[in-house]
Amino acid sequence: MEEAHLLYEVEGCWARITINRPQLKNALTKEALGLFHDSLDRALSDGAVRAVLVTGAGGKAFCTGAQLGDALATEGAGVFGEFARLLERLAFFPKPTLADVRGHCLAGGMGIMLACDLAIASDDSTFGTPEVNVGLWPMMIGALIFRNVARKKAMEMILTGRRYTAAQALSMGLVTDVAPRGEMDALVKNVLEELSSKSPAAVAIGKEAFGRAEGMPLSDALGYLSTRIAEVASTEDAREGIAAFLEKRKPVFTGR
Repeated sequence: MEEAHLLYEVEGCWARITINRPQLKNALTKEALGLFHDSLDRALSDGAVRAVLVTGAGGKAFCTGAQLGDALATEGAGVFGEFARLLERLAFFPKPTLADVRGHCLAGGMGIMLACDLAIASDDSTFGTPEVNVGLWPMMIGALIFRNVARKKAMEMILTGRRYTAAQALSMGLVTDVAPRGEMDALVKNVLEELSSKSPAAVAIGKEAFGRAEGMPLSDALGYLSTRIAEVASTEDAREGIAAFLEKRKPVFTGR
C-alpha cells in the first residue's frame, strides 16, 4: 500500500506537516496539495496547536516543486491555481509557521519555504529556482522571492536558475538560521517552543494586519495599523501579559 503523499501529526503544542515522497525528492502532487490544505485546516481548528512545522521526509530534500510530468500533462492550470492558493494560505496563516529545510529546496519547495514565517536550514541544503532551465518561469514563487530578496539578487536567481548554498541563502534573507545537521533537531524544537509560548490572539491579529499593510503607502499603513494595535490591546491575552509582566511571572495565554 502506497504511503500518503503528506503526513500530519501533533507534537506537544505544534503540528508537523511532512511532505512524504522521499523517493522523488518530495515532489508535489495534486494529492499532496489537497492533503496540505486539509492539514492546515486541522491545525487551525485545534486550539492546542500554537505553531506549525513544515518539513520533508528522508533528509535529502525539503521539496523540489511539482512533479512536472503529472502537473503539465494531466493537471495544467488547476494544479498551479491550487498551489497558488496554498502559498497564500501559508503566508496569511493565523498561527506561526516554521520551515525545517534539509537538503534540496527548489522551485515550488522554495515557494513553500518562503511562505512560512521562519525557515531554518541545515548547512548542506541547496536552494534555487531552476524553472528557466526547462523553459518555465517561477511565477507564483517569484511573488514571494521579491518579498524576501533584493530585486537584483532575485532576478539573478530566477534568470540563471543557479543553485545557492545555505550560507548564501542566509545572507540573501531566504532563511532565518542555518545549523549543522546534528544541531537541527534541537534548534527547531527551541524555536517551536518559543513560538508556542506567545499569545495566539496577538499573533493571529498581528500576522493578518502585517499582511494587509505590506503593500500600503506608509501613511496608510500607519493609520491602518494604529487601529489594529487597539484591537490587540483589547484582548484577554494582552491584559494577562501586562499583569504577568507587572507581577514578574510567566503569562498564561488562552488565545482570547
